[in-house]
Amino acid sequence: WVREKERIVYLVERWWAWKWRHWELPLETVLQLRSGSYQSCSPAAQRFSLPPLTYQKHNNLAANFLSPGTGCEVYGNTNAPRAITYSAVIYCLRCMVGHDVPLNQGCLKPITFVIPAGSILYPSDTAGVVGGNVLTSQRLVDVVFKAFGACSASQGCMNNTTFGDKTLGYYETVAGGAGAGPSWHGRSGVHTHMTNTRITDPEILERRYPVVLERFMLRDGSGGRGQFRGGCGVVREIRFLRTMTLSVLSERRSTQPYGLCGGEAGQRGLNLLRRADGRCINLGGKCAVEVHPGDVFSLNTPGGGGYGPVGDVGDGGDKGDGGEDGEDHQQQGKRARTAGGAHTSLPTHHSQRGGSLANYAATQESA
Repeated sequence: WVREKERIVYLVERWWAWKWRHWELPLETVLQLRSGSYQSCSPAAQRFSLPPLTYQKHNNLAANFLSPGTGCEVYGNTNAPRAITYSAVIYCLRCMVGHDVPLNQGCLKPITFVIPAGSILYPSDTAGVVGGNVLTSQRLVDVVFKAFGACSASQGCMNNTTFGDKTLGYYETVAGGAGAGPSWHGRSGVHTHMTNTRITDPEILERRYPVVLERFMLRDGSGGRGQFRGGCGVVREIRFLRTMTLSVLSERRSTQPYGLCGGEAGQRGLNLLRRADGRCINLGGKCAVEVHPGDVFSLNTPGGGGYGPVGDVGDGGDKGDGGEDGEDHQQQGKRARTAGGAHTSLPTHHSQRGGSLANYAATQESA
């Protein structure tokens, strides 16, 4: 039986080896990239840095994702296990490939990852990693999409907010702005890429917890301007009715979500604590602080980056999700495509050939 099992394993391995030699990877035909390297760099915070990540396509069967410049493991909790990098890369590739791709380990067969051990993307077994799942993952997606020039950066964050004491606890993630692309405006007040959780209804929040939701609205003007405008972030303000501990885990408080092809960057986020005595304190991107009755936490989430030169047909100005006359981004996108014909000043992108990115663009325009 042992010999028969070894023979079966040998035959299966030979079959897969033959299949990979004769299967043309969709990346080569759909992305239509020249052989060579494509780089992008994104500092994830003042304390550490992500890549520059380099994508190399050597032939029809293999692609390498290299991150030799990745910063070392950090003392905090924003380290990301290798599985996070794998997930971010496969997500980006599935978005850009022009047809549905099964979500399994086989998708990564032709992909080679070079991640230095001891880095923020390959930390030790004892490193803190909770922030890697909710923050570093988002920044990795930005890096990969920028390397391919697929779309502008989204908010790059989940704006994790937690408060409580010994008797209660509450945790939420808060939306922001989505990045614009070669044929669509970014949506406002949405989660992007690595999450899509629903937030608690205000009535339920105020009934079950000693807080008052004072404001929850779009942050007008926070999206980057361009031929296609980045989505706006949100403003969420919570007033506390008793002493508790507030913890915030967020990104894009020091660097702005990038724009592409002449589009402007989105506004960075801002976390403020207004004390009952009138003081206003900038909490930074990551902190834990004691709050007291009457204190108000103001969370201002980042906007998405814009795409294309500012002032071209399709620019949304500073009107958030629509113009003053009520025209939404769907109509603006139609004007951009009909007024001047094809976008001759912009490159041909994956979203114009089909695939998940095209579906994303269609959903953005139909919302």
